[in-house]
Amino acid sequence: MMIYASDLDQTLVYSRRALRIPEDTPGLVPAEWINGKLSAFMSAYALERLQSLPQDIVFMPVTTRTVEQYRRIHIFQTECIPKYAVTSNGGNIIVDGQVDDEWNLHIRSLLRQQAAAPEEILDLFDDVLSPEWVINQRLCDELFYALLIERDKLPMERIADKIRVLETLGWESSIQGRKLYLVPSAVNKRAAVEHIRQRIGDVPVIASGDSLLDRCLLDFAQHAIAPSHGELHVERQRVPEQVPYQFTKQFGAFAADEILDYVHRIHNDQQTQIDHAEIRETV
Repeated sequence: MMIYASDLDQTLVYSRRALRIPEDTPGLVPAEWINGKLSAFMSAYALERLQSLPQDIVFMPVTTRTVEQYRRIHIFQTECIPKYAVTSNGGNIIVDGQVDDEWNLHIRSLLRQQAAAPEEILDLFDDVLSPEWVINQRLCDELFYALLIERDKLPMERIADKIRVLETLGWESSIQGRKLYLVPSAVNKRAAVEHIRQRIGDVPVIASGDSLLDRCLLDFAQHAIAPSHGELHVERQRVPEQVPYQFTKQFGAFAADEILDYVHRIHNDQQTQIDHAEIRETV
């Protein structure tokens, strides 16, 4: 058995802005609607490869989206329904469609012990937040902040100063497209996946993701792959020795094709090793 834990946005699922190709390009299928309007897509090939994963692979979406935002992705509600899903950057776990209240309580207890309160973080950034570059902001699932921004107007030097202070308060940051995330370090994807893995058993983990918030998950996995776009790809260009993951050749929506092929290949290689071991035992 194996676990395949994957980020969604800009890894498997792509908004219009993230596609990097025209939305009428052949090979794309609808993934999400917002207020009746199509808002995100997925590669049809990647979806087929996801649906055809062997039964001994536990597929697990792992997303910074809130529970509500995750449930908007109809593909994972109707066509490819996972037993487990991690949302809210690890703050919530969904099991058979229901939020695991015990895990959420555990996370909130950790936050009280290890991180500054959200109000304190907002106060820290208060003097740099401006309508000139912040379109809106919200506290997601009462766990972390997501700010929709005008990225080209972001006051990077002032923000960098704030982030250095942020890290001393048990929080971290990530910029993904037009969003700036401010997240407590205790709310992370690795911890949630590790918790689920303890339920399943000591099995190998394959992971995929594109952002710095995915890094802890990819570091935890035995096999990791990232698309050739996003924060991790930028970081690889800057300090390649610190980003030891495999990267796709393609960027944009069809990078997901290579990611799913990679998952199938890792599974096949492991199965071959098991078969060879069984043969040696019988000889």
